[in-house]
Amino acid sequence: MLFNSIDFALFLPIVYCLYWLLAKKKLKIQNILLLIASYFFYACWDWRFLFLLMFSTFLDYYTGIKINDSTSTTARKTWLIISVIINLGFLVSFKYYNFFVDSFAAVIEPFGFNPNFSTLNVILPVGISFYTFHGLSYVFDIYNRKITPTTNFVDYSLFVSFFPLLVAGPIERATHLLPQVKSPRKFDSVKTIDGLRQILWGLFKKIVIADNCAEYANQIFNNSGDYSGSTLVLGALFFTIQIYCDFSGYSDIALGVARLFGFELLRNFAYPYFSRDIAEFWRRWHISLSSWFRDYLYIPLGGSKGGMWMKVRNTFIIFIVSGFWHGANWTFIIWGALNAIYFLPLLLSNRNRTNLEIVAMGRYFPSLREFLGMTVTFSLTVFAWIFFRAENVGHALSFISAIFKPSLFSIPVIFPLGIIALIGFFFFIEWLGRGNQYAIAAIGHRWPIAIRWTFYYGLLALVFFSSGKEQQFIYFQF
Repeated sequence: MLFNSIDFALFLPIVYCLYWLLAKKKLKIQNILLLIASYFFYACWDWRFLFLLMFSTFLDYYTGIKINDSTSTTARKTWLIISVIINLGFLVSFKYYNFFVDSFAAVIEPFGFNPNFSTLNVILPVGISFYTFHGLSYVFDIYNRKITPTTNFVDYSLFVSFFPLLVAGPIERATHLLPQVKSPRKFDSVKTIDGLRQILWGLFKKIVIADNCAEYANQIFNNSGDYSGSTLVLGALFFTIQIYCDFSGYSDIALGVARLFGFELLRNFAYPYFSRDIAEFWRRWHISLSSWFRDYLYIPLGGSKGGMWMKVRNTFIIFIVSGFWHGANWTFIIWGALNAIYFLPLLLSNRNRTNLEIVAMGRYFPSLREFLGMTVTFSLTVFAWIFFRAENVGHALSFISAIFKPSLFSIPVIFPLGIIALIGFFFFIEWLGRGNQYAIAAIGHRWPIAIRWTFYYGLLALVFFSSGKEQQFIYFQF
């Protein structure tokens, strides 16, 4: 069930009405209703994997209690290891088994071995990377004595399976979401309107910008050998905008839908393409994943407390693992390593935390230094996205080599003025709203009501009449 589908447009109002009209102030009934709705939402993808989700949920619920109740360090570690091994076992089996088998075979074939390893012919359960990390953060926090486990299985199940975040995040923490699950929630018209506004902006980003960019990005990447260098650059730019608007659009819809039910989810994006260096970019891109790896991988490895060698080692580990999290392909690993290389000069010069505030805050225009920083960071990001989008490493290298030819200075064969104008409008609105949680959170509040509603209805019309072909959300494959 896609957020931008007719099915979801029917599903959401039904659940919303049942939640506020029938369940009203009865917290237990509200949580049971949301859990049933979440399981139905997930079952619409493939009901068979619902049992995997339920098993994973029960595993972490039970091991969390056992970790907390155990009096010896050995017993606590044992239960933690059981949870980690089984969770990662499922993830590796479904997502990475074929990659490891194929990679191993490719390594030993030059030495005269011709193994006939069997691979798994199964589809990847949607959302498995996300709900696995939800559960792991829960047991890690219990083990580290940051939280105590809940004994209410419905509450914990809802924390893991809440349908707005179930299939593509944000990756929630028990310290943030579980207290909201356990607390009474009252209807708030201001939150509802704010949620609807964020949903509208998310739909605009996904349907109007991302889906239209996807058509041209797919056309250019899938036939890269037929196009000039300038057209390939345009294809890389289209994908750069597509992946941001696709994923941040999903996140906006998820946060907006959650707000309709009285929940505040973790923010996942904070205008990353306005970043002045790559460190700032990673503080603003997929925030919930970046912070997860920081807290549960980077810091346990020693973080930045050791010498420079340890800092460099841990930086490469976290970026490469982050790349591998995205998919079982060497292109993702290279994408992660490339971002680590980008990050390295900032780390070595101790300038990785120099741009913490919002760019050009209180000003309409950035300074020349800020503009140059944003331009360089954006260009490096576009280059790295080529590996992320390419089918394999060979495809990425041929795509890049074809860019740096005399045809780079020719007029692009594909140049859709309408889409480019919409992209310009999108970035203009994002720039104006960069100080807010989402771009149109405060835009128009001081406008005359007629102009404000004309703006909203204009966005809605663009969503309904967009010419782009419906595309699945990119991060559903991760």
